Amino acid sequence: MRSKIHWFRAEEAKGPAEVAGALAFVAWNAARRMLASLRKAGFELDAGPTYFAFLSEALAYEVQVAWRVAYGRYAEGERTVFANALAHGLARVLGENQAELLGEETAAQVEARFIAVLNRRFEEYAEFGHGAQGPDFAFLRYFASLVRELLPEKDRTWIHDQVIAIEGPEAAGAIARGLDALLDTGPGRLRRAPSASVGE
Repeated sequence: MRSKIHWFRAEEAKGPAEVAGALAFVAWNAARRMLASLRKAGFELDAGPTYFAFLSEALAYEVQVAWRVAYGRYAEGERTVFANALAHGLARVLGENQAELLGEETAAQVEARFIAVLNRRFEEYAEFGHGAQGPDFAFLRYFASLVRELLPEKDRTWIHDQVIAIEGPEAAGAIARGLDALLDTGPGRLRRAPSASVGE
């Protein structure tokens, strides 16, 4: 299932917060598709805390991709608006869903933890490259290593191959296509991005 995004009035440029709000929908769906694909492939990600821990890492990974794709298209102040709007939009969706389905924490608690994790990931992923074809091998391998820690021992042997070859690139492609459609411009890429952070 693909998300097709077009503004109703193309002549009206949308601000970075509006673009980020729409991209959050794309990212949430891409993360859920990634989870469903892994489960279909036999990896154990049962409904519960592990399910949402995976979604948190998948969303953090997608934010890194979005940050790289969007970096060259916005001025410095706009980049901050974009990153904050995307991060907090995804935090709200994650928080609402996790609080409703698990009930162990409030949505606000989930949101705060996601933002804290995301700020750490901005620093960690900043070391890795992202080019015209998407995240480089090290970028994907790091994401795979984070997913690996969420899985039972029996699933850890094969997860790197699945994430590096299939899940990571497909999610990155969905984010890049979504942002291209929202901005209605050709692809722009940043090889390496300075570390970013998201305000509380």
